[in-house]
Amino acid sequence: MNRLLLPSLFLLLLFFTGCQRLILGEDEANDPENNFEIFWKDFDRHYGLFTVRGWDWDSIYAEFRPQVTAQTTDEELFEVYRQMVEYLDDSHTFVYWPGRDFFSGNSEDDERTEAEFSLPLILDQHLEVIDSSSEEGYVYGQLRGRNVGYLYLAGIEMEDLSFGDKLLTDLGQNDALIIDLRNNSGGDDGVGAALAGRFADRTELIYTVQERNGPEHDDFAGKTEYYLRPQGTVQYDKPLIVLTDNITVSAAEVMLIYLNALPQVTQIGTATSGDFSDTGMRRFLPNGMQYQYSIMKFLLPDGTSLDGVGHVPDIEIRNSAADIDAGNDLVLERAFRFLLEEYGIE
Repeated sequence: MNRLLLPSLFLLLLFFTGCQRLILGEDEANDPENNFEIFWKDFDRHYGLFTVRGWDWDSIYAEFRPQVTAQTTDEELFEVYRQMVEYLDDSHTFVYWPGRDFFSGNSEDDERTEAEFSLPLILDQHLEVIDSSSEEGYVYGQLRGRNVGYLYLAGIEMEDLSFGDKLLTDLGQNDALIIDLRNNSGGDDGVGAALAGRFADRTELIYTVQERNGPEHDDFAGKTEYYLRPQGTVQYDKPLIVLTDNITVSAAEVMLIYLNALPQVTQIGTATSGDFSDTGMRRFLPNGMQYQYSIMKFLLPDGTSLDGVGHVPDIEIRNSAADIDAGNDLVLERAFRFLLEEYGIE
């Protein structure tokens, strides 16, 4: 699978989190103005990233509330919701009209980015596959003619946390490894931490998480701390290249917090999505429309946030769709050149 359709994944998330939902305004009037008020106020009281990203939610009310009247149609109201979500620029925040429409924030360039990566190209031109799983979204093996191993992760989904041990058993003899996180849709933060621990040589605080817990935009619960720790039977301390693009998102970005703390790691590609937070319960409006949003903030130990920014690569380069169509992955080739120039590895 070389292209991950993020909207489809988010729809699956909506359908498979049915036990986590909150029906809003069950006793409220089902009219356009009241539906708008419920939507805006719910975000105002619970969305987790206003202060982190510097958004002015009151200005959104001032802009869009006058556009909604008793005569506003459902189509027009959904478009208002879409523009409000678009303002937040957050792929973990989305609005859904069952059977009709869906929109997630920070998704404008997704199709372009999907076209700038092709796993079949890598399999055909570069990789001798050792192991793969379509269900868990990974493939790894030996790069042909190189003393470099390669792992592609479509998501961070492996059920067996000892996956990293098997990976290093099969690839650990190489002088360098490449982990490809392009077009990665995220998954389980714990899986990413376990995999990153196979490359760690120390224990250190790596980030904190706080959940929004009050009516003010800066009301948050206490910090939960997360640590980088060596994990598994062996650690790999030789050069590690991580490839990223603009839809490397969520748990893939969290795993990168761990990896980018390590001196042997070099990130090549484009900046990641910049969307770290978990979402809250699915919300149901009186008119049947649904939505979810981010409820927490991730902070680095120095108090800074990567939300809205993402991980900026050490070496920035991107493919075009034309490059891929011509059979050229310039990002991967740049990784090869970096390993040769910096370490003499080929």
